[in-house]
Amino acid sequence: MPKAPPSLTRRQAQILAWLRDTLPALDHPPTLDEVCAALGLSSRGSLHKHVQALVEAGLVEPMNGRQRGIVLSPPRQTSRRAGSASPERAQGRTLPLLGRVAAGQPIDALDEDAEIEVGAGWAGRVDHYALTVRGDSMIDEGILDGDVVVIEHRSSARNGEIVVALIDGEAATLKRIEQRPGRVVLHPANSSMQPLVFDPAQVTIRGVVKGLIRRYG
Repeated sequence: MPKAPPSLTRRQAQILAWLRDTLPALDHPPTLDEVCAALGLSSRGSLHKHVQALVEAGLVEPMNGRQRGIVLSPPRQTSRRAGSASPERAQGRTLPLLGRVAAGQPIDALDEDAEIEVGAGWAGRVDHYALTVRGDSMIDEGILDGDVVVIEHRSSARNGEIVVALIDGEAATLKRIEQRPGRVVLHPANSSMQPLVFDPAQVTIRGVVKGLIRRYG
C-alpha cells in the first residue's frame, strides 16, 4: 500500500494553493526566487524546504538540483473499487485551523497555526482549511458564533457563494458575495444588519465555504 502524504503545514498549504491558482496563467514554471517574491517570503532556503516537503508528498515534481521552475505533479489516478477508501480518507483526519473569521464586522484572521480534527470526507484535502466563526451575521444561514467553517482555498467565487473576503489586505469577514461592475457587495444573513459595499480593489477572496463543523458541550 502506498504511503499516505504527510499532513501539510499552513505555509506548505499556502504555497501549494498559490501554485494551483497561478501556474495555469504563467508562461513558465516559477523559480524559487519568483515564488518568494510573489508570496512575500524573505528566505529562499526556507521556501526550498517547504517545496521539498511538497515533493515528498507527491504534490510537486522533484527539482533534482537543476535550475528549473516548480512544477506540480500530475493528479494520481486512483481505482475506486467498492469499499475502497478515497484519497481523502487515506491522508489523515485533520485540516489546518488558520484563525478566526468574523460573521459581523471584519476582524483579524488567518493568523494561527493549529489543526482541527474533521470527518473523513474533509480530511487531508490540501486545498482546504478551517476557520472559527466569531459573530452572528450569518445566523440565517445556520452559521453560528463558535462554529468552524471548512473553506476551499480559491481566489475567485461565483455570485451567491459564501466567501472568506479579506478587506484592504488586513481583516477578514464571512459573507455571501455579490460582484457588480465597480463594486463588491458582501451580504450578511441577519435581517438586523446591512450589506457591506467595497471597491473591488479592496476585496481579496481567500476561499469559499464548503462545510460546517459544530461542537456541543
